[in-house]
Amino acid sequence: MKVFVTGGAGYIGTHTLLQLLAAGHELCVFDNFSNASPVALTRVRQLSNRDFDLVEGDIRDAATLRHALADFAPDAVIHFAGLKAVGESNDKPLLYYENNVTGSVNLLAAMDAAGCRRIVFSSSATVYGEAQYLPFDEDHPIAPTNPYGRTKAMVEGVIADWTKATPNASAVLLRYFNPVGAHESGRIGEDPRGIPNNLMPYIAQVAAGRREKLSIFGDDYPTRDGTGERDYIHVVDLAAAHLAALEYAASKTGCEAINVGTGQATTVKELVAAYERASGRSLPVEVIARRSGDVASSCAATAKAADLLRWRSEFGVDAMCESSWRWQSGNPHGFAGD
Repeated sequence: MKVFVTGGAGYIGTHTLLQLLAAGHELCVFDNFSNASPVALTRVRQLSNRDFDLVEGDIRDAATLRHALADFAPDAVIHFAGLKAVGESNDKPLLYYENNVTGSVNLLAAMDAAGCRRIVFSSSATVYGEAQYLPFDEDHPIAPTNPYGRTKAMVEGVIADWTKATPNASAVLLRYFNPVGAHESGRIGEDPRGIPNNLMPYIAQVAAGRREKLSIFGDDYPTRDGTGERDYIHVVDLAAAHLAALEYAASKTGCEAINVGTGQATTVKELVAAYERASGRSLPVEVIARRSGDVASSCAATAKAADLLRWRSEFGVDAMCESSWRWQSGNPHGFAGD
């Protein structure tokens, strides 16, 4: 299958490229490298011993996007490209709506022009907002609490409407929980720019000595040890879910939202302990006041993914931390070290 991958140079994108190439798909990556490095794609080529097309462009640039899709003529699209920091979305909401929503509308229009009718969309469990019940299943009300989450929910709605209006169209909306870890080779992994927004890469930088200590935001939640708990999923499992979603979209029509998680929640303290085991280092931590907007617990219901995609996660928290440390210790400055 010919697959057009927006944001393919990013963290989840590169891991998914490896799965797609191993499955024999022909790829075109479309990325503006605003939060990614060309080095990551070089390493994907080396790891896979396969080549693929690359177009440097921005999804807000409708003309470049349209030309790229017309030239490649894909059978399907996997759409990763998007801004994803909750805090930044509060400060720059218009940027998030322009990039995530308008960019996605541009992509669907370009797909129409190229006659492409299949899309797998990188969404987020952030669309659920505050939990009315746990675990989150796909029927949970959609009520995001920040601009980032609202852009994801909006794009889901746009894609669902496009699917209804487009004959033989197929869409899978993958709602990620908390992707972590790295490829087993240690050659590609999460490479945040500036101060990490997510817990695992922050812990990794503390372990590597790039950060002084980890601040835990509150230890008085109603959880096993008082710290917040989340459903962490290995990025390699997440990449496999995209391959399964692509195969599902190729054989079905309509639009399906599907959670991608493990169904197991891990607390902050448990994640720190697992990273200490993986790195062989004691990590300095301090407990400070709760952070506004944080919830006690978040966990995925995974039955729909198992039923429709025939997909289940394989890796546990120790494997996630071990792979993260292999990447972090081998690439202390990320891709900038090359």
